[in-house]
Amino acid sequence: MASLKDMRVRIASTKATQKITKAMQMVAASKLRRAQTAAEAARPYAERMDAVITNIAGAASGAGNGPALLAGTGKDNVHLLLVCTGERGLSGAFNSSIVRLARERANALIAQGKTVKFFCVGRKGYEQLRRTFDKQIVENIELRSVRQLGFKNAEDIAKRVIARFDAGEFDVCTLFYARFKSVIAQIPTDQQIIPLVIEKAKDGAATAVYDYEPAEDEILTSLLPRNLAVQIFRALLENNASFYGAQMSAMDNATRNAGEMIRKQTLVYNRTRQAMITKELIEIISGAEAV
Repeated sequence: MASLKDMRVRIASTKATQKITKAMQMVAASKLRRAQTAAEAARPYAERMDAVITNIAGAASGAGNGPALLAGTGKDNVHLLLVCTGERGLSGAFNSSIVRLARERANALIAQGKTVKFFCVGRKGYEQLRRTFDKQIVENIELRSVRQLGFKNAEDIAKRVIARFDAGEFDVCTLFYARFKSVIAQIPTDQQIIPLVIEKAKDGAATAVYDYEPAEDEILTSLLPRNLAVQIFRALLENNASFYGAQMSAMDNATRNAGEMIRKQTLVYNRTRQAMITKELIEIISGAEAV
């Protein structure tokens, strides 16, 4: 049985941990506000970019095969999974849920006889994936030193992905990230970005007709790489907001659990202390009566 000193040390240690988790919760809450604003501001731009490219691609559909980023290679033998996760932990199931979705997709593709490669953005995703897919990881980018995410970070990643595509290293690229919904809900999402998936207009829906100058293929050639960077930037911002939301929720739960542990440990300490005092009193009384 632990001594009273050990119990006091354990209670003090739990209280110190509670202070840390409470502080981390407050920091995550303060950073979440800015990250959520940035993620929500990026959504309309990314969605509008999709709509513009869909319209241009529809006009160019009858003229040749179009740019490679839109038409693809004509094969789907080699898949590149672009997995975006966080750089830090202590965020509940945030990182593992994204990795789980990517791992399930990879296993399904391998079962179909496809070749799978991984492009990791974020230290936590890389650490989890290398346990089972170490040889399939072709590149890893860490953004731990980046204090504030900018479009330049996404553009650099997009250029590396496009360079590998131009070199013929893969046929299909799928982006994995967590879409921010609320503090307690982050949705693991997969999005095919190469070749770009163009949604067909619904039957009966009115679509505007435009004349483009220069030609549609020329516009798409310059617009598609930027769209790729925009989609990756959106994923990074969504991930950032999701991370702070998950961390805030996880640290809140940790703080509550620490409080419950302190209550139980204090109760055990008081009972043990009372039992020792009672035992000493009994020994004193018994000794006095024996005299």
